Amino acid sequence: MNAIKTKTSASWLCSLGLALAFTLPVQNLHANETDASWDKTLEAAKGQTVYFNAWGGSDRINEYLEWSAKRIKEEFDVTLEHVKIGDIAEVVGQLEAAKTVGRDTDGNVDLMWVNGENFAAMKRNDLIVGAFADVLPNTDFVKKSPSIEMDFSVPVEGLESPWGGAQLVFMHDTQITQTPPVSAQQLLDFVNDGGRFAYPAPPAFHGTTIVKQLLHELSNGHEALSKPVDDADFEAVTAPLWAYLDELHPGLWGKGKSWPNNAESTRQMLDDGELDIAISFNPNEASAAVKAGQLPDSVRTYAFDNGTIGNTHFVTIPYNAKAKEGAMVVANFLISSEAQARKANPDVWGDPTVLDVNALSDEDKKAFEAIDLGPWVLQAGAQILPEPHASWTGALEQAWLERYGK
Repeated sequence: MNAIKTKTSASWLCSLGLALAFTLPVQNLHANETDASWDKTLEAAKGQTVYFNAWGGSDRINEYLEWSAKRIKEEFDVTLEHVKIGDIAEVVGQLEAAKTVGRDTDGNVDLMWVNGENFAAMKRNDLIVGAFADVLPNTDFVKKSPSIEMDFSVPVEGLESPWGGAQLVFMHDTQITQTPPVSAQQLLDFVNDGGRFAYPAPPAFHGTTIVKQLLHELSNGHEALSKPVDDADFEAVTAPLWAYLDELHPGLWGKGKSWPNNAESTRQMLDDGELDIAISFNPNEASAAVKAGQLPDSVRTYAFDNGTIGNTHFVTIPYNAKAKEGAMVVANFLISSEAQARKANPDVWGDPTVLDVNALSDEDKKAFEAIDLGPWVLQAGAQILPEPHASWTGALEQAWLERYGK
């Protein structure tokens, strides 16, 4: 499979030239620069080291990035260094501080794994190099999707490149829980009847996602969720959520006093028999876990009947990145058919692809068709609900902590 697809139209070469005007401020990215090409980007990237700030809490993901680094070095002479991060919001804060003091070049972050409220903050504060994703050759093969065009209701506009898909899912052992809850009300009844469930405390990502999922259902997908939180009557929209959680928490594992550290903890607790239901934001998580011996073969994945929240995760290039061309080469490789097929394999990671597989060559399609997800994954047809506007994340986390974080 080809790691890099190329296109030769004059319009694309022109667009790439515009996007490579990296020495200009973000708002002036489309200056009269028309002579660049992807070949020039590849040439300029040679010998560069790209510092990729990305979550480092998963062995599977870390190993995948090690493989990516080897391939990128072999093919493009670009060195990829995975800087393992616990919370990318801290990196966004560092970039905001650098912007304040005028550090506009020679930054120490070249590429970031980002989405949601962190992308919104970067876009709002001009912390992104520009619309680089629009001119990556492999963008041609990215599927058309609302969650790729809008990141937590914030227009992407080429400022980040999609990397993988995600959807909130639940996992249960069919030998123990034959009929799992498929709605907020059923989850409450399940817990009150002695079913064992828990979620990480916000601001842990998966915990915040559970809260947003419940809010979406309990508010009947209130139209305010797609708009900035400051435009909404926050107390009125969220009142059903807090009433629900007040009733749910005493029946949880930990009784609302202690919480799992993360989603991986709930998976381990399911395997250990401490929980009846685990959560994940990867619909293929169970397949990878079963094949790795981390869950029994009897585990299955499901979503609520009316759908669960889903989104896309991305990479972006900070405004003051030192290795901008190298970062573009890495971003383009990450959406190559080779890299996406490997990432989608549950033996490696199991992260859903952002590519339109039908648009690929016959050879590249075969790599995806050969992936065996088994019976453990979320079955096709589960509805994906949109993320609330990015501004709701912080507001919900703060309100949750004020009520339950003591």
